[in-house]
Amino acid sequence: MIKRILAGLALLLVILVAVIAVKTVQYRPAQVAASEPFSVGADVGQAAQDLAEAVRFRTVSTDMSHPDFPGFLAFLQERFPAVHRVMQRTLLEPVTPLYKWQGTNPDLPPVMLAAHYDVVPVTEDTLGEWDHPPFAGVVADGFVWGRGTLDNKGALIAALTAAEKLIKDGFTPERTIYFSFGGDEETGGLGAIAVADHLRGQGVQLAWVLDEGSFVLDKIIPGLDVPVASINLAEKGYLTIQLVAHAEGGHSSMPPRQTAVGQLARAVARLQEAPMPGGLTGVSAEFFDALGRHFTLDKRAIFANRWLFDPVLEGILSGSPSTDAMLRTTTAPTMLEGSPKENVLPTRAVATINFRLHPRDSIDDVLAHVKTAIDDERIEIVADRDLASPASPVSDSQGPGFKDVEASIREVFGPIASVPGLTIAATDARHYAKAADAAYRINPFQIEGDDLARFHGIDERLSIANIERGINFYAALIGRQ
Repeated sequence: MIKRILAGLALLLVILVAVIAVKTVQYRPAQVAASEPFSVGADVGQAAQDLAEAVRFRTVSTDMSHPDFPGFLAFLQERFPAVHRVMQRTLLEPVTPLYKWQGTNPDLPPVMLAAHYDVVPVTEDTLGEWDHPPFAGVVADGFVWGRGTLDNKGALIAALTAAEKLIKDGFTPERTIYFSFGGDEETGGLGAIAVADHLRGQGVQLAWVLDEGSFVLDKIIPGLDVPVASINLAEKGYLTIQLVAHAEGGHSSMPPRQTAVGQLARAVARLQEAPMPGGLTGVSAEFFDALGRHFTLDKRAIFANRWLFDPVLEGILSGSPSTDAMLRTTTAPTMLEGSPKENVLPTRAVATINFRLHPRDSIDDVLAHVKTAIDDERIEIVADRDLASPASPVSDSQGPGFKDVEASIREVFGPIASVPGLTIAATDARHYAKAADAAYRINPFQIEGDDLARFHGIDERLSIANIERGINFYAALIGRQ
């Protein structure tokens, strides 16, 4: 009897290994036909100088009354005369230009390419750490240096350079193409809201819109040698709450067993120890399923056999902040407030918690989770619903817009991995999506790990090679319309 049981177990083990092996072998990227590298033949040196000039306009979104905002728009009119001759330009508040390039076939739904030209501030105490002054617009060592090169003037200049070259070459798109350049993306995107409202007021429904969101990631994903173009289908929502603890207060020499700060600390700890449920579902599953096909055979075995390894895989992915953010709504305590003096017991202690909502979760889902996780009726939960926003709709990774973006990326960047992804921060695309059937998010630039700290950070820069890639990408994409 024991021999039969052991023989049966051995047979089951052989079958299990065979199933894992077969699924792993079958689990590989789809074959993509090779294409000739595309170049529109633009003057890349001039484009680099244009980006350098764009950087010199201090379009910091915390001061939109600054004269550099209209100055920047005047610079675009001067530098891209063909664009402004052919396209209809509408200026929407606050300082957001919308361009319309009329296509030859009015029956085709239009599309839109978007970028923003406002930038985040540079703190005074970091100025000495920059290799080149952040608003000097220096071209050196194969890069354009300065605030906004990566986020997001580089994309704007690349898109307009491509359009200018195509117009001068006699090209007219079959479908109408809009270009929207937000002036306040970093502070909420009222300009993008105005664009979406304007389009809907004109009866325009876009087939798709392309905005910032990710990049071609080179040597950034551990264990993956091939560059990855993450074409993001959605972006996370946003919610900030305050946890408030109340107490009688008094002198610190006679404290109760638990002060308001103690109550609050306990609540914050409980919340962090109980993250929102995650999982490889929806857009998260699409991302990791497409990405997993490009790993080495041993790692592919895990992705290919999720029916067996899902708990292990989710545990591994949850261990890194970057991949954990793809799986779930994230919980981030960011601010604390208590007594104004060290020897005074506070009557009120407050913790601010920021959540980035996964598309599977609603605002009410998060609030219900917070209440359950804290499990303390003494803690008041205050949600700022006016500033909250749900996650955006998830666009179709099989739609024509995704396919056009993907084909254009490959035509310029060569045989790289392309995957549908999720933007974990907020962009103007969430507003544009209200006037579009689909919204996709990627910047057509290849970045490496040390570039990540440059976003909103010190020594922001964009390589001239990337400027060329960006121009060719937009030209290839426009040429498909």
